[in-house]
Amino acid sequence: MGDSMVRMRLAVRGHEQQRGLMHIREMPADEGMIFVYPKPQRMSFWMRNTYIPLDIGFFDANGVLLEVHPMFPHVEDPVASVSDEIRYALEMNRGWYAANGLGPGAKLDIAGLREALRARGFDPENYVGEATGR
Repeated sequence: MGDSMVRMRLAVRGHEQQRGLMHIREMPADEGMIFVYPKPQRMSFWMRNTYIPLDIGFFDANGVLLEVHPMFPHVEDPVASVSDEIRYALEMNRGWYAANGLGPGAKLDIAGLREALRARGFDPENYVGEATGR
């Protein structure tokens, strides 16, 4: 993302997205979880059974970061995106976005995301690209 390297766990299937980072007690500094959806939408996340403080970045279909919000351990009140054009959500350790100088306008490595999806057996065309699905 930008010039920052991140190791991302992919959450594509429903059960992966529901579990998210639940029960994780610690996460390496440059590791996170990316939630990938087939179409843009307004997103909402909570921290049930999540022990580590996180920041969540919401990205549009082109991989452009639109919003970053803090998330607090065990808080079940949803953290929702303002935009309804969100296609990807990336959870990172609290403060990671700020420490790396990343805010709105930063971009995901879409080519890398395509490769990761393909490696997991998903057709990237169903998850990466413009709001049209491509």
